Amino acid sequence: MRSISATMFMTLDGVVQGLGRPDEDTRGGFTHGGWGAAYNDEVLGAEMGKGMAQSGAMLFGRRTWEDFIGVWASATDGNPFSTHMNAARKYVVSSSLADAGAWENSVLLRNVDDVAALDEELSIIGSAALVRSLHAAGLIDVYTLVIHPLTLGTGARLFDGPAPVTEFELTSSVTTPKGVIVATYGRVTSR
Repeated sequence: MRSISATMFMTLDGVVQGLGRPDEDTRGGFTHGGWGAAYNDEVLGAEMGKGMAQSGAMLFGRRTWEDFIGVWASATDGNPFSTHMNAARKYVVSSSLADAGAWENSVLLRNVDDVAALDEELSIIGSAALVRSLHAAGLIDVYTLVIHPLTLGTGARLFDGPAPVTEFELTSSVTTPKGVIVATYGRVTSR
């Protein structure tokens, strides 16, 4: 049975753009890249490790997949995240890529319908545009929102436009020593 979970790193004002480094995503003149680095700690690392330990394949939008290639595909540092990222089956959704051969174990999908046709557990890290499309199609089952205690005022937000009414319930939450809230929500299927 297909299940899709999305992990989204965001600010209090909902910005999901450019978490990792200054040059990660400068679209729209975004100048606040790298905002998440100051909030990393052991508790956050352990929480993200729990997600990596779950079975299933990974799902990416093209931009995130290409960015992750530069970080993970050639990593030989012995980091368990590197090992996991390279060994996992990775689906990339893109209408513009010619193939997915740039990163081992990657499979190219063309659209949301191709994702809907999959029958396995899938996890997404980032890929906000893809998450918005999957949410609009009613395909996101679980959100893990990693909420950082800052506002940026500008930048792409998780839901920039209208989103369908979908009810979720809090299934777990952890607060890190640096004030990051890791909140997991599961979709309510019926009441």
